[in-house]
Amino acid sequence: MSFEARGEAVVGVHDVEDLKLIYRVLHAHLAEHPDLMDTHFLIELQGFLHARARDEGVDTTHHGAWDAWLGNTDAAPCDERVRQRRTIRP
Repeated sequence: MSFEARGEAVVGVHDVEDLKLIYRVLHAHLAEHPDLMDTHFLIELQGFLHARARDEGVDTTHHGAWDAWLGNTDAAPCDERVRQRRTIRP
């Protein structure tokens, strides 16, 4: 695992399990930090993880399967999430 500066950018090489943990923690706190939602980092991290999950045969459109792959052991079922859904504004 490492970080490397490339001009104004930083490139990182990290274990997928670490990236899953980072995603879970960031996603869990989006309501408290809505400015994270539109960051290139979070968008690219989610895209990368979706691609990895699909490569492993996970249907990322099925929230339960996606949560299980991410390691979310206590995720609420979709119907419960929909009832609790709220709009997050930056």
